[in-house]
Amino acid sequence: MSEFSYWAERFKKGQISRREFLGRSAALVATAGLGATSFPNFATAEEPKKGGSARFGMSDASQNDTLDPGTWPASFAQAAFNGSLCNNLTEIAADGSIVGDLAESFEPSDGAKKWVFKLRNGVTFHDGKSLTVEDVQESFRHHMGEKSTSGAKSILSQVASIDKDGDSNVVFTLNSGSADFPYLVADYHLSIMQAKAGGGIDWQKGIGTGSFKLENFDPGVSIKMTRNPNYHKDNKPYLDEFEFICITDPTARTNAFVTGEVDFMNDLEVKNMPPIQRNADLEIQRVPSLRHFTFDMDTSVAPFDNVDVRLAMKYALDRDDILRKVFLGEGKKGNDTPVASAMPFYKDPTPQHDYNIEKAKEHLKKAGLTSVDVNLSVSEAAFPGCIDAAVLYKEQAAKAGININIVREADDGYWENVWLKKPFSGVDWYGRATCDWLFSTVLAADAPWNSTHWKNPRFNELLIAARAETDQAKRAAQYGEMQQIVHDDGGMITLAFVNWNYGLSKKLGHGPIGGIFPCDNLRMTERWWMV
Repeated sequence: MSEFSYWAERFKKGQISRREFLGRSAALVATAGLGATSFPNFATAEEPKKGGSARFGMSDASQNDTLDPGTWPASFAQAAFNGSLCNNLTEIAADGSIVGDLAESFEPSDGAKKWVFKLRNGVTFHDGKSLTVEDVQESFRHHMGEKSTSGAKSILSQVASIDKDGDSNVVFTLNSGSADFPYLVADYHLSIMQAKAGGGIDWQKGIGTGSFKLENFDPGVSIKMTRNPNYHKDNKPYLDEFEFICITDPTARTNAFVTGEVDFMNDLEVKNMPPIQRNADLEIQRVPSLRHFTFDMDTSVAPFDNVDVRLAMKYALDRDDILRKVFLGEGKKGNDTPVASAMPFYKDPTPQHDYNIEKAKEHLKKAGLTSVDVNLSVSEAAFPGCIDAAVLYKEQAAKAGININIVREADDGYWENVWLKKPFSGVDWYGRATCDWLFSTVLAADAPWNSTHWKNPRFNELLIAARAETDQAKRAAQYGEMQQIVHDDGGMITLAFVNWNYGLSKKLGHGPIGGIFPCDNLRMTERWWMV
């Protein structure tokens, strides 16, 4: 069911008040703008056709990529393995609503503390094995436990137990109520794979329930898949096969697209758009998103363990200049929180951290410093324009006595060797559909992907409280306070919120393109076709 339908049904049953229903409906309207975009007639004028092969030029593969769903840090692996090879219990549709995927229904009880997901009948893995409740249980447990390093570990910390009720019902019992839980199980790490005898999942085999079957995987180079003829969704996928080809360099990727070597390219830099705009067979898609680019400081080590140093770093960045020169005005400047203005419960914290050399010097002085030397690790693999942004930041910050040494890291292995390991680095964040999902993934004290290593007691107290709060006004106040705390105390320097920019051959047909995650919410291979 759609999220609106879900809340409407709860309202009809008297499970929520009229006030809460109206609040939820308003929140859905507020996020509608990031759900999907509308496009030229050529993309939707014809009915989807079956057949054909597509080649996708992708920016962010690594030789360290694996089939382990606990990893998958970038869209190359995510769109291939989550969006094509596997399925989740739920799926984020192109319009941003939450719908069933392997689950045909999901219902809460006990104040949203218990959730029952009913599995679809007849779903099989690529080897013919039927999907079972045990597969779901073990797929989730793969990300749980003290030893887990999965990116989904923190969002599953609220799960107390995962039980079986008959042959088709999976029962999640949470530590406290969570109205957003159906969104959380759509996280791209939480792909359902086959359970092994004795526990765990058999992820090494590369067998899922998804729209495509894995034919070849060359880490850091390419992935090739062919159509699953027994897919549980009627008439999908449309393509017979596809290939992902890693082309990390943005200029080389653009050239490959313009010359027809690939039918699609992701992470199209604004400065590389002119040759595409001049080609009648190609188009540019700017998809509204929650994506944001940051320079993240490790708050557990000097000098970033001092909040005044962190504030000095924030005031020493001229976001307007970077937005104008690097992103050519396509985006919205950040204010040091990860919450986009299109999200429910967004509240812009004060003050806006605009470029202010005197304030930067003032905070350095409070930290007992007149100058500070820092290394900033960057790469084009971090985000498009990362190196150019770092060069401008270096010039801007020097006026405040902040000496930034730019460390150009290797593109390959950036997410394994730099992110979460180096104390100051460029990061590309997707955003999430809800504040709870976003904060639990990025800023919770125990989150494996908390790249700032930031642990604020009040923030984490509010994170748990807001998750279970049913009064929308109180919940809004809690999330508003959390955004202010991150802004004031956190280690995230948010440069800008930007669109997903893609290059598409007009040989590729598609409907509205989802923008919460990249590549049509990671489902482009399932949803798109050859015209």
